[in-house]
This record gives sequence, structure tokens and C-alpha cells, in this order.
Amino acid sequence: MSDTAVEKIAHYGLRVFVLLGCLFLIVPLIAIIPVSFSSGSFLSYPLPGFSLQWYEKVLQPDPWIYALKNSAIIAVCSTIFATALGTLAAYGLTVSDFKGRGFVLAIVISPLVVPIVVVALGVYFAFAQMGLVGTYFGIILAHTALGVPFVVITVLASLRSFDRQLVRASASLGSRPLTTFREVTFPLIAPGMMSGALFAFITSFDEAIVVIFLAGPQQTTLPRQLFAGLRDQLDPSIIAVSTLLILFTLSLLCALEFLRRRSARLMRPVEG
Repeated sequence: MSDTAVEKIAHYGLRVFVLLGCLFLIVPLIAIIPVSFSSGSFLSYPLPGFSLQWYEKVLQPDPWIYALKNSAIIAVCSTIFATALGTLAAYGLTVSDFKGRGFVLAIVISPLVVPIVVVALGVYFAFAQMGLVGTYFGIILAHTALGVPFVVITVLASLRSFDRQLVRASASLGSRPLTTFREVTFPLIAPGMMSGALFAFITSFDEAIVVIFLAGPQQTTLPRQLFAGLRDQLDPSIIAVSTLLILFTLSLLCALEFLRRRSARLMRPVEG
């Protein structure tokens, strides 16, 4: 068998393997979508009929809209804090050269490595001493810590491909460091910041374990309500909510891909 034939077999074999892997991940998600339109009173295949009754139930103020409002408030606030802190940390780690820089970076991104249950347990014991358990602020702080690593990683990637000569040129023209950051650096790393912010938002919006440890009855979020619905009764409205969350996450991923391509275009060296 020739080398060309072997390369073709390997090429198409890899494509088939990737396709099967994608189907393995996607098919279970797609399978639940038809059930959300069932006219029955419980989950079953084949569907007894078509109905929007479960989507109508989702639109009721209690419990889903209330949980959605809590999730949105917590996710937006934690995303703002995580984006600000993560951007400053990434910028400081890039422009500064000090001993222990790698250790500091490892500490910052450690929430990505440590199991979420361990993080939730540690945060619970720490916040219990400060009276932050059962408060919105406590959950926002915890979700901020979970979102910061995503912002740091994406902004670091943007800064590493950033042309430092632009900063030097701005400084040579008399601009102050803050002006240079605002007028030169920020516009170029903004797509990376937005990508990190989207990751932080998705992480907060979909997070359930930390909320279970920290939240009281007034701070019930959408993921926690989903867990409660699965535990108490298998309500088909859960499937309707899951379908809406899938569509929402896909829209955020599309926005993320758009920002990634825009960032790549901005960071591409200008030929002169």
C-alpha cells in the first residue's frame, strides 16, 4: 500500500472518528427537544401529541421566571467583576516580570483545576464565618472567582499576540500609560475580554453546585431549580427549560466564535 493511500485512509478515518465523537455528544441533547413539545403529562416516547403547554408553564412567574431572574442578576454581576479583575490580572502578569509569576498565575487559574465540590465546600466554610451564606453578594463573589480564570486566559492570549511597538509609539508621542491603555491597548484586547466575559457568564449561569451550598430560598437559580425539579418530580417543563438553555448557549457560542475571528483579524500583523 502506497504512502498516499495510507494518508487518505488516516485522513478519512480521523474525520469519521471526529464525526462519531460529535454525534455521541450532540444526539442526547437533540433527543430531548421533541419531548418538550409533548402533549402528555409525563415523559414518554412516542409522543402522544404536539403541544406548547410546557413552554407556557415555563413562562409562569413561579418558579421558572423567578429562578431565571436570579440567574441573570448573579451572572451579570459576577461577569462584570470577573472581567474587570481578570483583565487587570492578565495585564499585570504580562507587563511585569517578577519572581513567582508562574505561581501567581497558577493560583489565579486554580478554580479550573480544583473539583467544583471542593471549591463549593471551601467557599461555604469561609463565607459562613463572614455571614455571606444565603446572600446574593456571597454567590456573586463565588461565581466571580470561578469566572476570573477564563478572562485571564483569553486576555493573556490576546496580549501575547499584541504588538508592543504600538505602546512604545504611543509613549514616544507623549501619551500617559493610562491614555495608552485606553486608546491603544484596550481596543485591541477588547475581543479577548469579551470572549472571557462570555465564558464567565456561561459558567455562572449554568453553575449549580456552589449555589446549592451557598443559596437560600430567595436565591434559587435556574440550575438549582432544575435539580429540585428532577429530585421532586420529573416534570416535562424541565425539558422545555433545558431546550431553551441549549438554544441560549448555542447563541453565546456563536457570538464567541465571532469575537474570536474578530480578535484574530485585529492581531494579524499589518503588511507594509
